[in-house]
Amino acid sequence: MTKIHIQFTRFSAFYSPLISTISGGFLAGEGLEGSHSIAPPGKSAIAALLDGTAHVAQSALSQGLTSLEKGETPPAVHFAQVNEMDGFFLTGREADPDFSWDKLVGRKVLVDHGGQPLAMFKYACHKAGIDYDAIDAIDAGNGAAMDEAFRGGQGDFIHQQGPAPQQLEFDGVGHIVANVGDPIGPCGFSSLAATREWLETDMAKAFMRAYRKTRIYINETPAAEIAKAEASFFPDTDAEVLANTIEAYQKLGNWSPHVEITKAAYEATLDVFEHVGRLTKRHPYEDVCASPPAED
Repeated sequence: MTKIHIQFTRFSAFYSPLISTISGGFLAGEGLEGSHSIAPPGKSAIAALLDGTAHVAQSALSQGLTSLEKGETPPAVHFAQVNEMDGFFLTGREADPDFSWDKLVGRKVLVDHGGQPLAMFKYACHKAGIDYDAIDAIDAGNGAAMDEAFRGGQGDFIHQQGPAPQQLEFDGVGHIVANVGDPIGPCGFSSLAATREWLETDMAKAFMRAYRKTRIYINETPAAEIAKAEASFFPDTDAEVLANTIEAYQKLGNWSPHVEITKAAYEATLDVFEHVGRLTKRHPYEDVCASPPAED
């Protein structure tokens, strides 16, 4: 078995298409022994690609765009999608089957202030027809701190990635009222990155064969079965919560069967970052993205 190491920028059930390459046995089926790590706080997963400690990184197109905005050539390229929609949810204190985004105006919302989550949330507000500045947006810190603050009574709504919102519902603390992906639609939200050199290797071809099989599995397999296989990766998450999260993402269409980062998804991502003022120009697709490695 050839060892392959994957580094995640964030680790959650949202990235099940990548996690399941390991938990579903697809890497092993291609002769690869998979292991994973999470990028340390303040350090990009791209750094692990460059120092050779990781072969594949879960990242985002915004990483390449940030490099280009600095006048730098991105050191890695994005060659396949993980999620083709935003995967954050809005959770409120009360159930609201008739929720509309204008109900956020004037309310206290714990918003994830990470670079991409915040940009996407602002763009979702724009697409939903409300002014982000009309919301009392609160920066309560990282994901764990946000969750603790909401559980402690702070805020009317909270903006989180699964499975945190599903866990709040399970614990009777809140109710999911919306997802951020709906107003935005398909976009290049999270992706797989690697060096151009690695994409030419036999390992890259084997990885890609495994990943294509995983994309089919993640969409066609019952959520409870996927959750059972992933359980060891989420020791602090209830099995029912994990299954509910995976099912929610399946229904939302985050994990479309194709692996390619389409030009339409890339352009939608440019729209987001252009809206929030983080782009000085619309950078060419080829400067950020590459085709998946050719498979034998």
